[in-house]
Amino acid sequence: MAAPALIALAHGSRDPRSAQTITALVTEVRAMRPDLRIEPAFLELSKPSFHTVVDRLVKAGYDEIVVVPLLLTEAYHAKVDVPEAIAEAAARHATTGQGLQIRATRILGLESCFLEVLDLRMREALKDARVRELDALVLAAAGSTDPLANQAVARLARVWGTHHKLPVTAAFASSSPPATGEAVRAFRAEGRRHIAVASLFLAPGFLPDRAKELALEAGAVAVSEPLGAHEEIARVVLARYAVGAVELVPV
Repeated sequence: MAAPALIALAHGSRDPRSAQTITALVTEVRAMRPDLRIEPAFLELSKPSFHTVVDRLVKAGYDEIVVVPLLLTEAYHAKVDVPEAIAEAAARHATTGQGLQIRATRILGLESCFLEVLDLRMREALKDARVRELDALVLAAAGSTDPLANQAVARLARVWGTHHKLPVTAAFASSSPPATGEAVRAFRAEGRRHIAVASLFLAPGFLPDRAKELALEAGAVAVSEPLGAHEEIARVVLARYAVGAVELVPV
């Protein structure tokens, strides 16, 4: 009996760099578990679509699928878009009599191990900008109308700041203040001049680009790239899959 297939489900973007990054992350996951059928998919804007991938797997004979949402916070996409997509796929294949079992796991979330990836991207940015001194940090994330999602980012920012013994503030690219530029200017108003911004995004796209633009305009000395494809993130994807696969086993 084949193990359940794994769909790594991202939101999607018009920016082709986003899909390229997600595909690279899936390549990392496949390298760790070459025995599994692992596919990238997107809710919208990028290809392949989620329903296309589900159909492809069903056609290949898979009747169990574990979906790992590649989302960092429990916001609208996690609470609404993903459950709706799962329900629609299950209902559509229920009418064919193929008995598809499909289950979404917890989102990636904000695991503490992601701070290692964040630090790696920040070191790369500081090296490129030839920056050797910092006196403040900004953690830039997408932002949400859900205050709990923003609070999760703020908590991670505090942990990150404690680790580096530097003041850190969370900033958001949409839906909630402060924007990255505002956060940088607030630190500069305190007399701090060496402020770097870390991009707490999984992949490149409009929001990370906008956050970077505003930060640099406000005087940030460096802005890191998004987390991207990394083995630590791949390990979390597989950890989520393992739990989801167990939940598919009949009690």
